[in-house]
Amino acid sequence: MQKSNMQRRQFLKQSALAASTVFAAPAFVRAASLPKELQIACVGVNGMGWADLSSVGSHKSVKFVGFCDIDSTRFDKVDASYPNTPHFFDYREMFQKLGEQIDAVIVSTPDHMHAPIAMMAMEMGKHVYCQKPLTHTVWEARQMRLLATKKNLTTQMGNQIHSNLEYRLGVKLIHSGAIGKVREVHSWVGVQGRQYCNRTDRPPTADVPSNVHWDLWLGAAPERPFAPDVYHPFKWRDWQDFGSGALGDFGCHILDPVFGALGVTSPLSVHAENAGTTNEVWPGPETVSFVFPGTQYTANKTINIVWRDGGLKPPRELAQLPEGVDLPGAGSLFIGETGTMILPHVGMPKLYPAEKFETYKMPEAQGSSHWHDWVDAVIAGKKTTDGFEYAGPLSETVQLGNIAARLPGKELKWNSETLTFDNSPEATRLVTKTYRKGFEVKGVQ
Repeated sequence: MQKSNMQRRQFLKQSALAASTVFAAPAFVRAASLPKELQIACVGVNGMGWADLSSVGSHKSVKFVGFCDIDSTRFDKVDASYPNTPHFFDYREMFQKLGEQIDAVIVSTPDHMHAPIAMMAMEMGKHVYCQKPLTHTVWEARQMRLLATKKNLTTQMGNQIHSNLEYRLGVKLIHSGAIGKVREVHSWVGVQGRQYCNRTDRPPTADVPSNVHWDLWLGAAPERPFAPDVYHPFKWRDWQDFGSGALGDFGCHILDPVFGALGVTSPLSVHAENAGTTNEVWPGPETVSFVFPGTQYTANKTINIVWRDGGLKPPRELAQLPEGVDLPGAGSLFIGETGTMILPHVGMPKLYPAEKFETYKMPEAQGSSHWHDWVDAVIAGKKTTDGFEYAGPLSETVQLGNIAARLPGKELKWNSETLTFDNSPEATRLVTKTYRKGFEVKGVQ
């Protein structure tokens, strides 16, 4: 290894030893203290993968050392912007061949491959930025959090609005007591299951095109034949074997400031109602109700947080809106002891009743680059505000909602310590899944 690489690796290892606490603001580090390069490998390089890597790549201390994608036609953007970077189709081969050249990894793949890729990277001591939802199952989310802590790594989930001014201000308003302690929260989004694939069962199959490595795309999921314009690209979100539906797509965004504002972690119970589903795809419009233990920011010993999608919204009158003002298309409604707050997705928070807050002075808040925050934290040997210690419980909750969606009408009592449902062996079986050989995820010891 060249001397410069040895010095860079030594700096990053020393920095990692200092990473022990979550900090409340981005890690701003003087240029003089930065290593020359933070060398990053990317798995998934188009779509959201391109959005992630190009945003990370705009940081002056980043160098890409490897790009991996299962589709040979999807390297065009990275080749134009970051030429001469090695290509791979199999992330395992990339990790093996590049080894110590890699300091950190970006994972921007379909949900079912987040944990296999990220866990392998973390086992190798690599810092990780992983798209939302963090994992495909509740059990995987727990393992991701445990491994990141065990290895003392700097991690970040890719729900980038976490770092936006709008969400940070919303969290600050609740913490400051603007509407008093919170009694309940309603969150919603217009998207619904089956929105992307528009199917309820498997389609006719076809030959795999030469540009797609179908076995690698399937990865950890059970084998099934290829079908055009159904799974890859993007339409995988609606299929239970690959994606996490509307709740998985938007829950880690919209429920993020709810978690941040209230300080909740694991629910006590979850209950879902929907229009029905199949064993293949996620349901259409649904309502998922969570009951959490109360916190210092809640009015009671427990708090209800209700999720709706597919065009469903909470009753307008709960928000105390002025005449002619409607609820936004997506967002959260916080109902407090002395008022309400609407936090749109994505928009500035609004306090109601309007006349009460006409002269209210908003606290100061500042947004930042979610991607650069992670890079700065890796280099500084610190943690981010959206690391897996925070993103893990948020993703667990999202996937608990998806378990309830498969068993509508049942109130499921959750035991976070044992990762089981006290009243439903059927639901407990859905906490984890079976992996195809070669793509297993091992539990953290």
